[in-house]
Amino acid sequence: MPATQVPQPTAAELRELPADRLLEAFGRMTMIRVFEERVSGLYANGEVPGFVHLSIGQEAAAVGACWPLAATDVITSNHRGHGHCLAKGLAPEPMMAELLARATGTNKGLGGSMHIADPSLGIFGANGIVAAGVPIAAGAALAAQLRGRRDVVVSFFGDGAVAQGAFHEAANLAALWKLPVVFFCENNGYAEFSPIADQHPVPMATRAAAYGLEYVAVDGNDVEAVAAVMTDVVQRIRDGAGPAFVEAATYRWHGHYEGDPEKYRTKEELAQWQERDPLVITRARLLGRGVPQETLDQIEAQVQARIDAAVDSARQAPQPDMTVLRSSVYAARTPVAEPAWEPAADNEIFRTMDAVRLALEGELAANPDMFVAGVDVGKGGNVFALTRGLYAKWPDRLLDTPISETAVMGLAVGGAMAGMTPVVELMYLDFLGVCFDQILNQAAKLRFMTGGKARMGLVIRTQFGGGRSSGSQHSQSLEALLAHVPGLTVVMPSTPADTYGLLRSAILDPNPVVFIENRQMYGMKGPKPPADYLIPLGKAKVVREGTDLTIVSVSRMVHEAVAAAGALAERGISAEVIDLRTVSPLDKETILASLAKTNRLLIAHEGVTDFGIGAEIAALAVYEGFWTLDAPVMRVAPPPTPSPYAPNLERQWLPDRGSIERAAIALARVLFAIAYMTEALIAFGLEFYQIT
Repeated sequence: MPATQVPQPTAAELRELPADRLLEAFGRMTMIRVFEERVSGLYANGEVPGFVHLSIGQEAAAVGACWPLAATDVITSNHRGHGHCLAKGLAPEPMMAELLARATGTNKGLGGSMHIADPSLGIFGANGIVAAGVPIAAGAALAAQLRGRRDVVVSFFGDGAVAQGAFHEAANLAALWKLPVVFFCENNGYAEFSPIADQHPVPMATRAAAYGLEYVAVDGNDVEAVAAVMTDVVQRIRDGAGPAFVEAATYRWHGHYEGDPEKYRTKEELAQWQERDPLVITRARLLGRGVPQETLDQIEAQVQARIDAAVDSARQAPQPDMTVLRSSVYAARTPVAEPAWEPAADNEIFRTMDAVRLALEGELAANPDMFVAGVDVGKGGNVFALTRGLYAKWPDRLLDTPISETAVMGLAVGGAMAGMTPVVELMYLDFLGVCFDQILNQAAKLRFMTGGKARMGLVIRTQFGGGRSSGSQHSQSLEALLAHVPGLTVVMPSTPADTYGLLRSAILDPNPVVFIENRQMYGMKGPKPPADYLIPLGKAKVVREGTDLTIVSVSRMVHEAVAAAGALAERGISAEVIDLRTVSPLDKETILASLAKTNRLLIAHEGVTDFGIGAEIAALAVYEGFWTLDAPVMRVAPPPTPSPYAPNLERQWLPDRGSIERAAIALARVLFAIAYMTEALIAFGLEFYQIT
């Protein structure tokens, strides 16, 4: 037999749909078939750019799976997602325009074939990353659960996706929390070019059982069978039964992608599956139940005419321009004024760790749609005791997760798309690598790829900090890696008050914010601001005025810079110190204004020198501030090696106030040398020209 074994029908699958409903299902499948056949031709003609992955032959699985879903239910999809989107209710006209990269497309021409989404219809996106939609589905399901709704999420994926860690983490979490999600595997027998026998050591049923998931197998080419199974499964989940795994045996007629030479399968195998064409099966049943041939022909003609019109309309639609490109990266921020508060002598003192807890506490109290999730953030109160006491007040919104960073980030992405306000914790910044896809390709890009439709207000709290002999995997300062990703906002506070004000602003912001705390400063004490204290994101602050040179820094290094500036003052050198507060977006205006005043720039940060944020700031100074520079831009940062473990090496490796002071003196010598040269030339009666 071909690639996948077709399950025998169960009693539930043998239930018939009424003729009018089966006719409706036939129409939906016909829409998918005609749409994709037309897309195949358009791609061959060069009218559809990029990659195209078609689901021709799998129409019954998509239509049957979405059959019992309501408008408020959610689906996540994969790179082969046209059928899922159409089955959930997305109109073919904007989809066709999207594939032709037109401004009238579903996502304004920014998503394309692999990324079609419309969150307003519960379509949280086709996805170009295998299994990436599965953790997002868990996040959407959590949102429904927290709100007490009976909504269900269906996550579509292929058989290849179950080998991904993202699937494992999401399935494990969903089973643990009994989330209302259906893991719907369209098993078409191949993961790209590899047959299922070469990919999986155990059958899907065994995998599902390992997670404690209800497992149901169904003939994915029989729309009535799929609809019947899904109707039962979805109803049980609505009633609180917890997640399920449905495996639909089906087959794609085209290759993995359009243009695939398909050397991995035989024509005989394809022909066997084409004999079980879902549309032919359904047509035969309708005829057997007395539906006239003319009615079926009329449906096909109407669908064909609609797709023809969609193509004509898309061809005539305008191409997107650069305005949509720029406007779709970030949601508009509500303006926040720089706070006027100044601490008084009798001001209450608190610690940075208190600032984190109080900011979370205040926003949890104000916003019932906010939740906090991460490893040990609930009952344990966080590894640094930052959330201690919050679980007692909100046990349903302080969520202890398994050690599953990808699933945790997926909770944030899916929860945000569903309208929640997630604050999730990545225990150490170094762990970024195990969940980077959900940050890099999902949180940062989904608003853009949906043409601005996806809501993506979420916060990822994490911490870093060298100086404790934590070694190379627990000491990294990776803010430059995150700042390089368009769509993310990266915040690094330096004081307890700033931590409080910036964290509150991050939680209120409609964009994904990575909030990076320095663990060396959790015990730092400082004046406590008022409860309504907010600091604008993307705005730096001059924390010490000066005239001879500018020192730009962030996080803990700000304190080293201020201390160095104090020592420099004793030498007669006036240093201005800027605290970036937000690394991205970068406050260029404040930096350039200071540079125009001092004409010299020194940058100090804890990330390694090469390709760090200092390089970006130096480029800004050279490009936009060139005519105000009187000396080379200098950087103070660790050398480009991993953080050492040995305390003596780590002390030498990390920059401090001494290294900042020495670099500043070197810059000052350039200043004094120029002044001396000017006086000497004048003394000899020569004219001196200084470029400014």
